[in-house]
Amino acid sequence: MISAAADDSGKTELIAASEDIPRGHKIALTDIKTGEDIVKYGCRIGTASDAIRAGEHVHVHNVKTALSEDGEYVYEPVVYPLPKLEPRTFMGYRRPKGKIGIRNELWIIPTVGCVNSIAEKLARDNQDLVKGSIDGLYAFTHPYGCSQMGDDHATTRKMLASLVRHPNAGGVLVLSLGCENLTEEQFKAELCEWNGDRVKFLTCQKSDDELADGRKLLEEIAAFASGALREEVDASELIVGMKCGGSDGLSGITANPVVGRFSDRLISLGGSTVLTEVPEMFGAESILFNRCRDTETFNAAVSMVENFKQYFVRHGQVVYENPSPGNKAGGITTLEDKSCGCVQKGGSAPVVDVLEYADPVKHKGLSLLSGPGNDMVSATDLTAAGAHMILFTTGRGTPFGAPAPTVKISTNTALYEKKGSWIDFNAGTVAEGSETPDEAGDRLLDYVLEVASGRRTQQEEAGYREISIFKDGVTL
Repeated sequence: MISAAADDSGKTELIAASEDIPRGHKIALTDIKTGEDIVKYGCRIGTASDAIRAGEHVHVHNVKTALSEDGEYVYEPVVYPLPKLEPRTFMGYRRPKGKIGIRNELWIIPTVGCVNSIAEKLARDNQDLVKGSIDGLYAFTHPYGCSQMGDDHATTRKMLASLVRHPNAGGVLVLSLGCENLTEEQFKAELCEWNGDRVKFLTCQKSDDELADGRKLLEEIAAFASGALREEVDASELIVGMKCGGSDGLSGITANPVVGRFSDRLISLGGSTVLTEVPEMFGAESILFNRCRDTETFNAAVSMVENFKQYFVRHGQVVYENPSPGNKAGGITTLEDKSCGCVQKGGSAPVVDVLEYADPVKHKGLSLLSGPGNDMVSATDLTAAGAHMILFTTGRGTPFGAPAPTVKISTNTALYEKKGSWIDFNAGTVAEGSETPDEAGDRLLDYVLEVASGRRTQQEEAGYREISIFKDGVTL
Protein backbone atom coordinates (compact mmCIF):
# COMPACT_ATOMS: atom_id res chain seq x y z
CA MET A 1 0.00 0.00 0.00
CA ILE A 2 1.21 3.49 -0.83
CA SER A 3 0.19 6.64 1.05
CA ALA A 4 0.47 10.14 -0.39
CA ALA A 5 1.38 13.06 1.89
CA ALA A 6 1.79 16.74 1.09
CA ASP A 7 4.34 18.89 2.94
CA ASP A 8 3.93 22.58 3.79
CA SER A 9 4.96 23.58 0.28
CA GLY A 10 2.24 21.42 -1.24
CA LYS A 11 4.74 18.91 -2.65
CA THR A 12 3.43 15.35 -2.59
CA GLU A 13 5.56 12.52 -1.27
CA LEU A 14 4.69 8.83 -1.60
CA ILE A 15 5.15 6.72 1.54
CA ALA A 16 5.21 2.92 1.26
CA ALA A 17 3.26 1.20 4.04
CA SER A 18 5.33 -1.50 5.71
CA GLU A 19 2.26 -3.35 7.00
CA ASP A 20 -1.49 -3.54 6.46
CA ILE A 21 -3.15 -0.37 7.76
CA PRO A 22 -6.98 -0.26 7.97
CA ARG A 23 -9.07 2.55 6.49
CA GLY A 24 -9.08 5.62 8.71
CA HIS A 25 -5.95 4.61 10.63
CA LYS A 26 -2.67 6.52 10.70
CA ILE A 27 0.62 5.89 8.90
CA ALA A 28 3.92 7.44 9.96
CA LEU A 29 5.18 9.87 7.34
CA THR A 30 8.63 10.06 8.90
CA ASP A 31 10.69 8.27 11.53
CA ILE A 32 9.51 9.14 15.05
CA LYS A 33 11.64 8.61 18.16
CA THR A 34 10.31 7.33 21.47
CA GLY A 35 8.83 10.26 23.39
CA GLU A 36 8.42 12.51 20.35
CA ASP A 37 5.09 14.16 19.61
CA ILE A 38 2.60 12.51 17.26
CA VAL A 39 1.09 15.32 15.16
CA LYS A 40 -2.25 15.18 13.32
CA TYR A 41 -4.47 18.11 12.28
CA GLY A 42 -1.39 20.21 13.04
CA CYS A 43 -1.81 19.42 16.76
CA ARG A 44 -0.20 16.98 19.17
CA ILE A 45 -2.43 13.96 19.67
CA GLY A 46 -0.01 12.03 21.92
CA THR A 47 3.58 10.88 22.15
CA ALA A 48 5.37 7.85 20.76
CA SER A 49 5.62 5.07 23.35
CA ASP A 50 8.05 3.23 21.02
CA ALA A 51 10.18 4.21 18.07
CA ILE A 52 8.12 4.30 14.86
CA ARG A 53 9.54 4.08 11.37
CA ALA A 54 8.11 5.84 8.33
CA GLY A 55 5.40 3.66 6.77
CA GLU A 56 4.44 1.91 10.01
CA HIS A 57 1.01 1.79 11.56
CA VAL A 58 0.57 4.51 14.21
CA HIS A 59 -1.97 3.49 16.83
CA VAL A 60 -2.54 2.38 20.43
CA HIS A 61 0.37 -0.08 20.35
CA ASN A 62 2.97 2.66 19.89
CA VAL A 63 1.28 5.90 21.01
CA LYS A 64 0.21 7.15 24.44
CA THR A 65 -1.79 10.16 25.57
CA ALA A 66 -0.07 13.34 26.72
CA LEU A 67 -3.09 14.58 28.67
CA SER A 68 -3.28 15.21 32.39
CA GLU A 69 -5.79 16.75 34.79
CA ASP A 70 -3.76 19.97 34.88
CA GLY A 71 -4.14 22.74 32.32
CA GLU A 72 -3.02 26.31 31.91
CA TYR A 73 -4.69 28.50 29.32
CA VAL A 74 -3.77 31.88 27.89
CA TYR A 75 -6.28 33.89 25.88
CA GLU A 76 -4.79 34.53 22.43
CA PRO A 77 -7.84 35.64 20.44
CA VAL A 78 -8.13 34.81 16.77
CA VAL A 79 -10.87 35.76 14.32
CA TYR A 80 -11.54 34.00 11.03
CA PRO A 81 -13.67 35.32 8.16
CA LEU A 82 -17.03 33.68 7.58
CA PRO A 83 -18.43 32.92 4.13
CA LYS A 84 -20.84 35.44 2.66
CA LEU A 85 -24.19 34.00 1.59
CA GLU A 86 -27.44 35.28 0.21
CA PRO A 87 -30.38 35.08 2.68
CA ARG A 88 -32.08 31.69 2.98
CA THR A 89 -35.44 30.60 4.38
CA PHE A 90 -37.29 27.48 5.50
CA MET A 91 -40.92 26.60 6.24
CA GLY A 92 -41.44 26.53 10.01
CA TYR A 93 -44.04 27.09 12.71
CA ARG A 94 -44.23 30.47 14.43
CA ARG A 95 -44.88 30.14 18.15
CA PRO A 96 -45.89 32.82 20.68
CA LYS A 97 -43.17 35.16 21.96
CA GLY A 98 -41.16 34.82 18.76
CA LYS A 99 -40.14 31.18 19.04
CA ILE A 100 -39.91 29.00 15.93
CA GLY A 101 -40.55 25.26 15.61
CA ILE A 102 -39.64 22.94 12.76
CA ARG A 103 -42.08 20.22 13.88
CA ASN A 104 -45.61 20.42 15.29
CA GLU A 105 -45.72 17.39 17.57
CA LEU A 106 -47.55 16.29 20.71
CA TRP A 107 -45.21 15.28 23.54
CA ILE A 108 -45.91 13.37 26.74
CA ILE A 109 -43.35 14.21 29.45
CA PRO A 110 -43.42 12.04 32.60
CA THR A 111 -42.17 13.79 35.74
CA VAL A 112 -41.24 10.40 37.24
CA GLY A 113 -40.25 6.99 35.89
CA CYS A 114 -43.15 5.28 37.71
CA VAL A 115 -45.59 6.47 35.01
CA ASN A 116 -43.40 5.56 32.02
CA SER A 117 -45.64 2.67 30.95
CA ILE A 118 -48.75 4.86 31.15
CA ALA A 119 -47.02 7.52 29.04
CA GLU A 120 -46.03 4.93 26.44
CA LYS A 121 -49.55 3.47 26.33
CA LEU A 122 -51.10 6.90 25.92
CA ALA A 123 -48.75 7.60 23.01
CA ARG A 124 -49.39 4.21 21.44
CA ASP A 125 -53.20 4.25 21.82
CA ASN A 126 -53.80 7.80 20.59
CA GLN A 127 -51.95 7.90 17.28
CA ASP A 128 -55.23 8.78 15.59
CA LEU A 129 -54.64 12.34 16.82
CA VAL A 130 -51.69 12.63 14.42
CA LYS A 131 -53.37 14.27 11.44
CA GLY A 132 -53.50 17.56 9.60
CA SER A 133 -50.60 19.74 10.65
CA ILE A 134 -49.70 17.54 13.65
CA ASP A 135 -46.45 15.71 12.86
CA GLY A 136 -46.39 13.07 15.60
CA LEU A 137 -47.19 11.96 19.16
CA TYR A 138 -44.33 10.77 21.36
CA ALA A 139 -43.64 9.89 25.00
CA PHE A 140 -40.18 10.60 26.43
CA THR A 141 -39.60 8.23 29.32
CA HIS A 142 -36.77 8.24 31.88
CA PRO A 143 -36.00 6.58 35.25
CA TYR A 144 -35.80 9.71 37.43
CA GLY A 145 -38.03 12.24 39.22
CA CYS A 146 -37.97 10.44 42.56
CA SER A 147 -35.33 9.15 45.02
CA GLN A 148 -33.05 12.01 43.97
CA MET A 149 -31.55 14.79 46.06
CA GLY A 150 -29.77 18.10 45.60
CA ASP A 151 -28.22 18.75 42.20
CA ASP A 152 -29.60 15.58 40.58
CA HIS A 153 -33.15 16.48 41.60
CA ALA A 154 -32.67 20.02 40.27
CA THR A 155 -31.10 18.72 37.05
CA THR A 156 -34.04 16.40 36.33
CA ARG A 157 -36.54 19.19 37.02
CA LYS A 158 -34.65 21.65 34.81
CA MET A 159 -34.23 19.19 31.94
CA LEU A 160 -37.88 18.14 31.82
CA ALA A 161 -39.07 21.74 32.00
CA SER A 162 -36.74 22.68 29.15
CA LEU A 163 -38.26 19.91 27.01
CA VAL A 164 -41.79 21.13 27.79
CA ARG A 165 -40.79 24.57 26.48
CA HIS A 166 -39.31 23.22 23.23
CA PRO A 167 -40.94 24.87 20.19
CA ASN A 168 -41.05 21.62 18.19
CA ALA A 169 -43.84 20.56 20.57
CA GLY A 170 -47.16 22.11 19.60
CA GLY A 171 -48.76 20.57 22.70
CA VAL A 172 -47.44 18.83 25.83
CA LEU A 173 -49.03 16.54 28.41
CA VAL A 174 -47.06 16.53 31.68
CA LEU A 175 -47.75 13.20 33.40
CA SER A 176 -47.18 12.78 37.15
CA LEU A 177 -47.81 9.95 39.63
CA GLY A 178 -48.61 12.04 42.72
CA CYS A 179 -46.20 10.92 45.45
CA GLU A 180 -42.82 11.55 43.78
CA ASN A 181 -40.13 14.00 44.87
CA LEU A 182 -40.70 16.05 41.74
CA THR A 183 -44.18 17.25 42.59
CA GLU A 184 -46.52 18.93 40.15
CA GLU A 185 -46.19 22.13 42.19
CA GLN A 186 -42.38 22.05 41.93
CA PHE A 187 -42.57 21.42 38.22
CA LYS A 188 -44.96 24.29 37.62
CA ALA A 189 -42.64 26.56 39.63
CA GLU A 190 -39.74 25.47 37.38
CA LEU A 191 -41.76 26.26 34.26
CA CYS A 192 -42.66 29.70 35.68
CA GLU A 193 -45.24 30.30 32.98
CA TRP A 194 -46.99 28.30 30.29
CA ASN A 195 -49.89 28.45 27.87
CA GLY A 196 -52.73 26.45 29.41
CA ASP A 197 -54.02 25.50 25.97
CA ARG A 198 -50.62 24.08 24.96
CA VAL A 199 -49.55 22.42 28.24
CA LYS A 200 -51.82 20.15 30.30
CA PHE A 201 -51.11 18.31 33.57
CA LEU A 202 -52.35 14.91 34.75
CA THR A 203 -51.63 13.37 38.17
CA CYS A 204 -52.44 9.68 37.88
CA GLN A 205 -53.14 9.02 41.59
CA LYS A 206 -55.83 11.71 41.51
CA SER A 207 -57.54 10.23 38.45
CA ASP A 208 -60.16 7.47 38.48
CA ASP A 209 -59.12 6.50 34.94
CA GLU A 210 -55.80 8.00 33.88
CA LEU A 211 -56.03 6.58 30.35
CA ALA A 212 -59.44 8.13 29.71
CA ASP A 213 -58.42 11.41 31.31
CA GLY A 214 -55.14 11.36 29.38
CA ARG A 215 -57.01 10.85 26.13
CA LYS A 216 -59.24 13.85 26.88
CA LEU A 217 -56.25 16.10 27.60
CA LEU A 218 -54.42 14.91 24.49
CA GLU A 219 -57.49 15.74 22.43
CA GLU A 220 -57.45 19.25 23.88
CA ILE A 221 -53.79 19.92 23.13
CA ALA A 222 -54.20 18.35 19.68
CA ALA A 223 -57.04 20.75 18.95
CA PHE A 224 -54.79 23.66 19.96
CA ALA A 225 -51.75 22.40 18.03
CA SER A 226 -53.73 21.72 14.86
CA GLY A 227 -54.14 25.46 14.34
CA ALA A 228 -50.41 25.84 13.58
CA LEU A 229 -49.39 25.96 9.91
CA ARG A 230 -45.99 26.17 8.27
CA GLU A 231 -44.89 29.55 6.96
CA GLU A 232 -41.71 31.01 5.51
CA VAL A 233 -39.09 31.76 8.16
CA ASP A 234 -35.64 33.29 7.80
CA ALA A 235 -32.75 30.87 8.32
CA SER A 236 -31.43 33.18 11.05
CA GLU A 237 -34.10 31.68 13.36
CA LEU A 238 -32.63 28.18 13.13
CA ILE A 239 -30.73 26.58 16.05
CA VAL A 240 -28.77 23.40 15.24
CA GLY A 241 -26.98 21.13 17.71
CA MET A 242 -23.79 19.32 16.68
CA LYS A 243 -22.77 15.91 17.98
CA CYS A 244 -20.58 12.93 17.05
CA GLY A 245 -20.72 9.29 18.09
CA GLY A 246 -19.38 5.97 16.90
CA SER A 247 -16.50 8.01 15.50
CA ASP A 248 -13.67 6.66 13.39
CA GLY A 249 -10.39 7.91 11.94
CA LEU A 250 -12.23 9.73 9.15
CA SER A 251 -14.53 11.70 11.48
CA GLY A 252 -12.10 14.58 11.79
CA ILE A 253 -11.25 14.48 8.08
CA THR A 254 -14.69 14.29 6.43
CA ALA A 255 -17.92 14.57 8.43
CA ASN A 256 -16.84 16.85 11.27
CA PRO A 257 -15.17 19.44 9.01
CA VAL A 258 -18.25 19.35 6.76
CA VAL A 259 -20.45 20.09 9.77
CA GLY A 260 -18.01 22.88 10.67
CA ARG A 261 -18.44 24.38 7.21
CA PHE A 262 -22.21 24.14 7.65
CA SER A 263 -21.97 25.83 11.07
CA ASP A 264 -20.04 28.76 9.60
CA ARG A 265 -22.61 29.09 6.83
CA LEU A 266 -25.61 29.05 9.15
CA ILE A 267 -23.96 31.57 11.46
CA SER A 268 -23.17 33.82 8.50
CA LEU A 269 -26.92 33.73 7.77
CA GLY A 270 -27.58 34.91 11.33
CA GLY A 271 -28.41 31.48 12.77
CA SER A 272 -27.09 29.57 15.76
CA THR A 273 -25.20 26.34 16.38
CA VAL A 274 -24.42 24.54 19.66
CA LEU A 275 -21.42 22.34 20.45
CA THR A 276 -21.28 20.11 23.54
CA GLU A 277 -19.39 16.91 24.61
CA VAL A 278 -16.97 18.70 26.95
CA PRO A 279 -14.75 15.64 27.63
CA GLU A 280 -14.21 15.41 23.89
CA MET A 281 -12.76 18.90 23.93
CA PHE A 282 -9.93 17.81 26.26
CA GLY A 283 -6.66 18.24 24.40
CA ALA A 284 -8.18 20.52 21.77
CA GLU A 285 -9.87 23.09 23.98
CA SER A 286 -7.47 25.92 23.10
CA ILE A 287 -8.71 25.77 19.50
CA LEU A 288 -12.10 26.86 20.84
CA PHE A 289 -10.87 29.06 23.68
CA ASN A 290 -8.95 31.39 21.38
CA ARG A 291 -12.06 31.93 19.30
CA CYS A 292 -14.05 33.24 22.29
CA ARG A 293 -15.41 36.67 21.47
CA ASP A 294 -14.13 38.27 24.70
CA THR A 295 -12.31 37.58 27.96
CA GLU A 296 -15.53 36.89 29.85
CA THR A 297 -16.53 34.15 27.40
CA PHE A 298 -12.97 32.75 27.47
CA ASN A 299 -13.04 32.52 31.28
CA ALA A 300 -16.45 30.82 31.18
CA ALA A 301 -15.16 28.28 28.63
CA VAL A 302 -12.08 27.52 30.76
CA SER A 303 -14.29 27.05 33.83
CA MET A 304 -16.56 24.68 31.90
CA VAL A 305 -13.64 22.45 30.92
CA GLU A 306 -11.93 22.60 34.33
CA ASN A 307 -15.20 21.78 36.11
CA PHE A 308 -15.65 18.71 33.92
CA LYS A 309 -12.10 17.58 34.64
CA GLN A 310 -12.83 17.90 38.37
CA TYR A 311 -15.97 15.82 37.86
CA PHE A 312 -13.70 13.02 36.63
CA VAL A 313 -11.28 13.53 39.53
CA ARG A 314 -14.09 13.47 42.14
CA HIS A 315 -15.05 10.05 40.89
CA GLY A 316 -11.46 8.79 40.87
CA GLN A 317 -11.22 8.66 37.09
CA VAL A 318 -8.52 9.92 34.73
CA VAL A 319 -9.52 12.50 32.13
CA TYR A 320 -8.08 10.71 29.10
CA GLU A 321 -9.86 7.32 29.07
CA ASN A 322 -12.44 8.31 26.47
CA PRO A 323 -12.04 6.60 23.09
CA SER A 324 -14.36 3.57 23.06
CA PRO A 325 -13.38 0.16 21.62
CA GLY A 326 -15.29 1.12 18.48
CA ASN A 327 -13.42 4.44 18.23
CA LYS A 328 -10.09 2.61 18.47
CA ALA A 329 -11.11 -0.01 15.94
CA GLY A 330 -12.00 2.86 13.60
CA GLY A 331 -8.57 4.46 13.92
CA ILE A 332 -8.84 6.89 16.85
CA THR A 333 -5.84 6.40 19.11
CA THR A 334 -6.04 8.88 22.01
CA LEU A 335 -8.51 11.35 23.46
CA GLU A 336 -6.48 14.16 21.88
CA ASP A 337 -6.93 12.45 18.51
CA LYS A 338 -10.67 12.23 19.10
CA SER A 339 -10.94 15.79 20.45
CA CYS A 340 -9.04 17.42 17.60
CA GLY A 341 -11.50 15.82 15.21
CA CYS A 342 -14.52 16.52 17.42
CA VAL A 343 -14.04 20.29 17.77
CA GLN A 344 -13.96 20.70 14.00
CA LYS A 345 -17.76 20.54 14.10
CA GLY A 346 -17.53 24.05 15.54
CA GLY A 347 -16.08 25.42 12.30
CA SER A 348 -14.20 28.71 12.59
CA ALA A 349 -16.86 31.11 13.90
CA PRO A 350 -16.39 33.03 17.16
CA VAL A 351 -17.65 31.41 20.37
CA VAL A 352 -20.34 33.82 21.60
CA ASP A 353 -21.55 32.09 24.78
CA VAL A 354 -20.98 29.26 27.24
CA LEU A 355 -24.11 27.53 28.56
CA GLU A 356 -24.73 25.41 31.63
CA TYR A 357 -26.39 21.99 31.23
CA ALA A 358 -29.88 22.34 29.68
CA ASP A 359 -29.61 26.14 29.48
CA PRO A 360 -31.37 27.74 26.50
CA VAL A 361 -29.42 29.38 23.68
CA LYS A 362 -29.35 33.11 24.38
CA HIS A 363 -27.21 34.59 21.58
CA LYS A 364 -26.96 34.13 17.83
CA GLY A 365 -23.79 32.35 16.73
CA LEU A 366 -21.76 29.44 18.15
CA SER A 367 -22.41 28.48 21.77
CA LEU A 368 -20.61 25.88 23.90
CA LEU A 369 -22.91 23.78 26.06
CA SER A 370 -21.79 21.94 29.20
CA GLY A 371 -22.51 18.23 28.95
CA PRO A 372 -20.83 14.82 28.73
CA GLY A 373 -19.85 12.92 25.61
CA ASN A 374 -22.45 10.16 26.01
CA ASP A 375 -24.61 10.16 22.90
CA MET A 376 -28.07 10.07 24.44
CA VAL A 377 -27.26 12.38 27.36
CA SER A 378 -25.62 15.03 25.17
CA ALA A 379 -28.28 14.84 22.43
CA THR A 380 -30.97 15.36 25.07
CA ASP A 381 -28.93 18.28 26.42
CA LEU A 382 -28.78 19.85 22.95
CA THR A 383 -32.54 19.46 22.54
CA ALA A 384 -33.16 21.10 25.92
CA ALA A 385 -30.92 24.00 24.88
CA GLY A 386 -33.40 24.66 22.08
CA ALA A 387 -31.78 22.91 19.11
CA HIS A 388 -34.41 22.44 16.41
CA MET A 389 -32.42 19.51 15.05
CA ILE A 390 -29.13 17.72 15.73
CA LEU A 391 -26.40 16.90 13.23
CA PHE A 392 -24.83 13.63 14.35
CA THR A 393 -21.65 12.50 12.61
CA THR A 394 -20.65 8.85 12.78
CA GLY A 395 -18.09 6.54 11.25
CA ARG A 396 -19.56 3.29 12.56
CA GLY A 397 -23.27 4.04 12.64
CA THR A 398 -25.95 4.34 15.33
CA PRO A 399 -29.76 4.21 15.11
CA PHE A 400 -30.80 6.27 18.13
CA GLY A 401 -32.56 9.63 17.96
CA ALA A 402 -33.16 12.61 20.24
CA PRO A 403 -36.56 14.31 20.62
CA ALA A 404 -35.36 16.79 17.99
CA PRO A 405 -34.86 15.44 14.44
CA THR A 406 -31.44 13.78 14.40
CA VAL A 407 -29.57 13.89 11.09
CA LYS A 408 -27.00 11.09 10.81
CA ILE A 409 -23.94 11.99 8.73
CA SER A 410 -21.56 9.22 7.69
CA THR A 411 -17.81 9.75 7.55
CA ASN A 412 -17.44 7.15 4.80
CA THR A 413 -19.47 5.99 1.82
CA ALA A 414 -19.35 2.32 2.83
CA LEU A 415 -21.38 3.06 5.97
CA TYR A 416 -23.84 5.20 4.00
CA GLU A 417 -24.42 2.35 1.55
CA LYS A 418 -24.61 -0.36 4.22
CA LYS A 419 -26.84 1.47 6.71
CA GLY A 420 -29.12 3.51 4.49
CA SER A 421 -31.90 3.06 7.05
CA TRP A 422 -29.77 4.91 9.62
CA ILE A 423 -27.77 7.45 7.61
CA ASP A 424 -29.21 10.62 6.05
CA PHE A 425 -26.16 12.34 4.56
CA ASN A 426 -22.85 11.02 3.19
CA ALA A 427 -19.67 13.00 3.86
CA GLY A 428 -17.50 10.16 2.57
CA THR A 429 -17.43 12.04 -0.73
CA VAL A 430 -14.72 14.27 0.79
CA ALA A 431 -12.40 11.30 1.36
CA GLU A 432 -13.04 10.11 -2.18
CA GLY A 433 -12.22 13.52 -3.65
CA SER A 434 -15.55 14.02 -5.39
CA GLU A 435 -16.38 17.01 -3.14
CA THR A 436 -14.39 19.51 -1.12
CA PRO A 437 -15.46 20.14 2.50
CA ASP A 438 -16.87 23.50 1.37
CA GLU A 439 -18.95 21.89 -1.38
CA ALA A 440 -20.25 19.27 1.03
CA GLY A 441 -20.98 22.04 3.55
CA ASP A 442 -23.12 23.82 0.95
CA ARG A 443 -24.97 20.57 0.27
CA LEU A 444 -25.49 20.00 3.99
CA LEU A 445 -26.95 23.50 4.40
CA ASP A 446 -29.47 22.71 1.66
CA TYR A 447 -30.34 19.43 3.36
CA VAL A 448 -30.76 21.03 6.79
CA LEU A 449 -33.18 23.60 5.39
CA GLU A 450 -35.18 20.77 3.81
CA VAL A 451 -35.37 18.97 7.18
CA ALA A 452 -36.36 22.22 8.86
CA SER A 453 -39.16 22.51 6.30
CA GLY A 454 -40.54 19.06 7.11
CA ARG A 455 -38.38 16.46 5.37
CA ARG A 456 -38.19 13.52 7.78
CA THR A 457 -34.90 12.00 8.86
CA GLN A 458 -34.28 8.24 8.88
CA GLN A 459 -34.53 8.34 12.68
CA GLU A 460 -37.95 9.96 12.44
CA GLU A 461 -39.14 7.46 9.84
CA ALA A 462 -38.14 4.61 12.18
CA GLY A 463 -39.73 6.26 15.21
CA TYR A 464 -36.50 6.20 17.23
CA ARG A 465 -36.86 8.84 19.96
CA GLU A 466 -35.50 8.83 23.50
CA ILE A 467 -34.03 10.98 26.25
CA SER A 468 -31.36 10.45 28.90
CA ILE A 469 -30.80 12.79 31.85
CA PHE A 470 -27.38 13.49 33.39
CA LYS A 471 -26.91 12.03 36.89
CA ASP A 472 -24.02 12.53 39.30
CA GLY A 473 -25.14 11.77 42.85
CA VAL A 474 -26.89 9.39 45.23
CA THR A 475 -30.06 7.45 44.48
CA LEU A 476 -32.14 6.95 47.62
